[in-house]
Amino acid sequence: MRVTRLAGRNARRTLAATLLAVLAAQPALADNAPKDPLERLNRATFAFNDAFDRMLARPVAKAYRAVVPAPARRVVGNFLANLSYPTVMLNDALQAKFSDAGSDALRFVTNTTIGIGGLFDPATKFGLPIHDEDFGQTLGRWGVPPGPYLMLPFLGPSDVRDAPGRVVDHYSGGDYWLTRTHRTYLNSKTTEYGLYALRVVDTRTALLSTDEALKQAFDRYAVIRNAYVTHREYLVRDGNMPEETYDEPEGEAPAGTASPPPTTQAQPESPPPAAEGAAPSAPVPAPEPPKQPPPEAPTAGDATAGATADSR
Repeated sequence: MRVTRLAGRNARRTLAATLLAVLAAQPALADNAPKDPLERLNRATFAFNDAFDRMLARPVAKAYRAVVPAPARRVVGNFLANLSYPTVMLNDALQAKFSDAGSDALRFVTNTTIGIGGLFDPATKFGLPIHDEDFGQTLGRWGVPPGPYLMLPFLGPSDVRDAPGRVVDHYSGGDYWLTRTHRTYLNSKTTEYGLYALRVVDTRTALLSTDEALKQAFDRYAVIRNAYVTHREYLVRDGNMPEETYDEPEGEAPAGTASPPPTTQAQPESPPPAAEGAAPSAPVPAPEPPKQPPPEAPTAGDATAGATADSR
């Protein structure tokens, strides 16, 4: 899973919800899997990351959830989300979302001051919405395609567009500037790595709810890949996903068009028009005009109609 630059609890919930939705729709997505030309290398990296997750990340996340109360975990999540907001504001501006940039700047100032360094989230109570932007999304808005899917060691899913964007996100994030502007009080490298580890634990804890569902997946690599690609497209499009269209099955008649009833007798290619004033001797079962039977096999019920036609 992507473990860095997720703006707050809403983004983590969206990622978890996307993963669960992809799990539920595995058969439907089987024929629409994203292109993965590096699948062999990606699967090897996934196996390495999965082993690391089983041995360290998941046990630490479970212990963190068991030991740290939910209110304290919420405070940690608020603090980390607030540190990500310089990145969000920068990419708001790069995407020409100036209204969002102003709202996010006000949100950052509110939570940093009234919220005591971002430990609390009064901005949400004041009606300031949460946004999630990063440089990978900005490149997507500029028209840069995602490129092949990539599974990065330790960092998890990515693609050719998002992987370089993480470098920009790192140098624009609050983590970097906090350690660089407070060197007198903080050891920059230790604090930076500590904040990164805390982000990993916080995000992995939020994704513990998907573990049981992932165990039931036939191909966990494909599920995580599809969830990541879907989640990133959702973010780039700001949730405005295109509606799915379905083609009508071949051979199906358009709605409102009745198909002719099947017949057992051969019909003439150009049947003569019915005689004026002549009425059929039996009710017509179909809305089509009555057709004259072949002359070589007349029936008793049609004798009157046949005689009238011959007289003409």
